[in-house]
Amino acid sequence: MSAVSDEAAIRRVLTESRVWAVVGLGDNPQRPAYSVARFLKERGKRIVPVHPSAATVHGEPGYASLDEIPFEVDVADVFRRSEDAGGIADEALARPDIATVWFQLGVVDADAAERVSAAGRTMVMDRCPAIEWPRLLG
Repeated sequence: MSAVSDEAAIRRVLTESRVWAVVGLGDNPQRPAYSVARFLKERGKRIVPVHPSAATVHGEPGYASLDEIPFEVDVADVFRRSEDAGGIADEALARPDIATVWFQLGVVDADAAERVSAAGRTMVMDRCPAIEWPRLLG
């Protein structure tokens, strides 16, 4: 599995990606997705909330699923349980614009990671961009 923890790939994703669909991001400020999305937005990324409630978060309109987003997305950042992550990865793979699937800390699905990598996309698993950014980019 390439790029699951490849630091060069993570650095590239952090610096080159522009639009992050944050799957599991609702309007609850107590949830980790809320603060990570704010972190990404503060670093110039456009965040797209993806949650069944389709709530507006950090000034960005939400969508109920990845396939409802009507514009290009670079990264699908998954804040869901590991048992749900594979289905989200498959939704991301159905969109040719999503180059990276990123599973947050504690989200692990080796089979999904294999599918993402086999499709030629970048896979990051069990990592958080709010931790990786300062570690790799200062």
